[in-house]
Amino acid sequence: MKSTLKILVLIVCAASLTAALTAAEHWRNSLGAGDREGWFEGADTAKTAREAPFRSVPVPTWTNTLGFEKDVFTFARVRYSRLTPSRFGPVWWGGGFWYSDSPDSDLNLSFRLQQLTALKVDPDGRFIDLSDKDLTKYPWIYIVEPGLMHLEEDEVVALRSYLLSGGFLMVDDFWGEPQWANFEQEMKRVFPDKSFNDLEMDNPIFRAVFPMKGPKEKLQIPNVIIGRQYREDDPNRQQTWEYHPKAPGGDREPCKDIHFRALFDNKDRLMVFACYNTDNGDGWEREGEDEIFFRRFSEGIAYPLAINVIFYAMTH
Repeated sequence: MKSTLKILVLIVCAASLTAALTAAEHWRNSLGAGDREGWFEGADTAKTAREAPFRSVPVPTWTNTLGFEKDVFTFARVRYSRLTPSRFGPVWWGGGFWYSDSPDSDLNLSFRLQQLTALKVDPDGRFIDLSDKDLTKYPWIYIVEPGLMHLEEDEVVALRSYLLSGGFLMVDDFWGEPQWANFEQEMKRVFPDKSFNDLEMDNPIFRAVFPMKGPKEKLQIPNVIIGRQYREDDPNRQQTWEYHPKAPGGDREPCKDIHFRALFDNKDRLMVFACYNTDNGDGWEREGEDEIFFRRFSEGIAYPLAINVIFYAMTH
């Protein structure tokens, strides 16, 4: 299951991250065009992130050494079905789509990996269905906004096989108890006998490359609309959480508690890493839209955490 990328060592340090990201002035200094996330024509069949229109500011491009185009790490985003009232009855809680934050988040993170580490990275990324026969070519896959995700029966079987064969799943950007409950229920279909465990800051995944000392609540990443209001010097402007209802017709409540939850295989290998009540994807996608958001959340959390997770997944 693991590719030859597993033996690569990520040569990176906190100083090099700061220096390299500082060089990207044309992203950080231009304001984005706002929230234009949504379906794009061809989303159901697109193979790569390059087929989707960028939504924030222009995403970087690069090439790899001729003849080694396939010897690379690929950001592989999972395409999934979504709960709908017409198919599943009343759905009162919120939730996003499989393509949220794409393609910017996929391509910006891919570029940072290429720029800051020893990994060579696919410049196009991949959109993939769990039932795709090519799934096993990608040792790391990403699911975003699973609060309304529904897995078809063949996808349940495929995901189980993929993870037990050595694959790694990172899940991101879902908020509130109903969204967690839906995701947990879908994963119970994949692994009926397994339950999620909360990871604390002493877990090695948080220091695989960058030492992330916490406390955990300081690693919460808001969506960019909330994040633009953040000020370190003003206690009244330090919100990093979203509000979501817990019950039908109920008031929206603050989702302040960030969790990193994991599923392990029978040999104690971490195979699912779920980032709950936080939005790493906006940290990658929106890096060019606001200086404070970039410094505090993209440079400070989203990129170091993602590099840690990917490095850990590729070496364990």
